[in-house]
Amino acid sequence: MTDFNDNPKIAIIGLGYVGLPLALEFGKKFKTLGFDINKNRIGELNNSLDSTNETKASDFLDAAQLRFTSSYKAINNFDIFIVTVPTPVDASNKPDLTPLESACILIGPYLKKNSIVIFESTVFPGCTEEFCVPILERLSGLKFNKSFFCGYSPERINPGDKNRGLKDIIKVTSGSNKKTAKYIDWLYNKIIDAGTFPASSIKVAEAAKVIENTQRDINIALMNELSIIFEKMNINTYDVLRASGSKWNFLDFYPGLVGGHCIGVDPYYLTYKAESLGYHPEVILAGRRINDAFSGYVANRIIKLLGIQGKKFNSINSLVLGATFKENCPDIRNSKVFDLLDHLNDFGVQSDLVDPLASKSDVKTVYNYKLNRNIPRNKKYDLVILAVSHDKFKLFDENSFIKKYLHTDAIIFDMKGFFKKIKVTDSL
Repeated sequence: MTDFNDNPKIAIIGLGYVGLPLALEFGKKFKTLGFDINKNRIGELNNSLDSTNETKASDFLDAAQLRFTSSYKAINNFDIFIVTVPTPVDASNKPDLTPLESACILIGPYLKKNSIVIFESTVFPGCTEEFCVPILERLSGLKFNKSFFCGYSPERINPGDKNRGLKDIIKVTSGSNKKTAKYIDWLYNKIIDAGTFPASSIKVAEAAKVIENTQRDINIALMNELSIIFEKMNINTYDVLRASGSKWNFLDFYPGLVGGHCIGVDPYYLTYKAESLGYHPEVILAGRRINDAFSGYVANRIIKLLGIQGKKFNSINSLVLGATFKENCPDIRNSKVFDLLDHLNDFGVQSDLVDPLASKSDVKTVYNYKLNRNIPRNKKYDLVILAVSHDKFKLFDENSFIKKYLHTDAIIFDMKGFFKKIKVTDSL
């Protein structure tokens, strides 16, 4: 396989939702090292535990050639480095490349002849070659595309999706020259059952990733805007979407809070690059404005309902079901549920927050809210908001839920079209 190793040693840098599944799959085929700076995370993984709930204990047993470490020196003598660190935005919604820069600084001194660095973190087109490569060259003393090489293969992990794992999703691959691109494609084909799609360049692969979530963001923004319009018309948005969905080519999108580390972040990477080239994106940023403001819109609708019923905001018992950014995963990063809670707090509405999957300590540390695993006992609620449709909530007996937890005149705001038997007061 050209000048590269047919039996490579692979180091995965970052062991979150993206890095861990990748490390486990490569660990079945090749000598693999999983590196993360979080020592608690490494301790957890060394005991075959995964707090993200994306993997099972049996997955660790199958990855016989994989080991985990937080030791910087342990990544010496590896052939391939795959970077899967977070790429967030800062308070001004500008790309925060600090984790990516730290990964490059870590890897640089350990590069040798024919080393390959593959990036999976979401970035703007051009970032690999314009931002990462100069750091790697400076710290390694090696020449890019002469002594070491790079690739980009965007992650497509869908947290909480038990039907489509890493192996089941087509993997886009790319390399810094034809030989490298061919080798990287061969490498990923060793672990991806669904196959690969070789992109024509690293920039194309970077752009493909960033528009995947930008497209979703814009489509959800359209649904959110329609929800605002239909509410003024006294029309239920979900009823409209079910009717429209009877047409074969109608796209399956719904209104809701847009958070997480992808859809609510990736568009800003694209707009940042566009603006640096002198173009101000209109549609993309309009979608971002609508989605970022939607939690405030929902809060105002709920406050209006409370006002109509004459309830005193600072004395009602409120229950919010769901804290994560999406259903069936414990990830609270950039969850807009907390924005909703903040808006309600501004009106004096205090809520009990319930989520069976999120970490109580993380919620407290990151957002300063108390999280309950279960609905508090011996308490009746004036307001219930279904914010995240976890499958575990489907275990509720809806009739029993009403009798046990709700006052007879309670307001039920269903953001997900979740309740089937309960007559909800309002929904999106």
